[in-house]
Amino acid sequence: MDLALLRTFVTVHRAGSFTRAAALLGLSQPAVTSQIRTLERQLGRPLFLRQARGVTPTSIGDELAHRAAPHLDALVEIAETGLEEDSSLRTLHLAGPPEFTAERALPALTELTGEDGQGLALRASFGTAEEVLEGLAAGHHDLAISTILPRGALLSATALCDEEHVLVAAPRWAERIDIEKLPRTGGSVLEEVPVVEVHESLPLVSRYWASVFDSRPVATGTVVVPDLRAVLACTVAGAGLAVLPRYLCAAALERGEVIALHEPPVPPLRTYFLVVRTGTLAMPHVARAHEWLQRAAKDWC
Repeated sequence: MDLALLRTFVTVHRAGSFTRAAALLGLSQPAVTSQIRTLERQLGRPLFLRQARGVTPTSIGDELAHRAAPHLDALVEIAETGLEEDSSLRTLHLAGPPEFTAERALPALTELTGEDGQGLALRASFGTAEEVLEGLAAGHHDLAISTILPRGALLSATALCDEEHVLVAAPRWAERIDIEKLPRTGGSVLEEVPVVEVHESLPLVSRYWASVFDSRPVATGTVVVPDLRAVLACTVAGAGLAVLPRYLCAAALERGEVIALHEPPVPPLRTYFLVVRTGTLAMPHVARAHEWLQRAAKDWC
């Protein structure tokens, strides 16, 4: 059996789509379709059920993928290890949310890029969770950091760390609020305080209100800017209250530039996931970065 046909089959099985598999393999969609039909003729059994949106594997297809994929991944690992010996510099394409990637992931990974590192070059891009997962699935990135747990066989995710969210405001706003009433009033004492957020839908504030106060915020965003570092800067300047990751505002809290308005017994958390295309951890430079970030994340929690 032709290994190229098996590689195409496993890629389609993981991608759930001829179109997406073609992009990952660098082939045309007709070429992928032709290879799958050839393999099906050789086996005498259908491997996929064609649907309006993508394909679904048959039971035979699932069985073949389960048996073939580990061996193909092992061959990739052998090939990539040989390439690693021939080239001292490999490029890792990383994608994730701008703040977490800039403040956490990139500083950790740059330890692999110095003169005493292990031959890793970095290329980073920022985006929403949906954007980075879509880019990863399309083959634009090697590794992604996401707050969404992906579904399907194409992408594999590992929990990286949890970030704690804190309700903060500048001291001049904190002085106007009866903070002791917050737990009893469900956040209603904050209704007159302007809100600084990353989106008009108030994703962080809404999640905090639902988790801590079991209610929805009444206020709308006074300042909306799509970067949490800018949200922090505006909050320090006195624009209003905000919900921020503790790691991002810890220094401002310590300096007294912002005040934590509430410290609930169980603070809201958001989980970050480290995501790869299934099978690509066989590539040494991807595996190294994946392991390095997991190790670094032990100090972030």
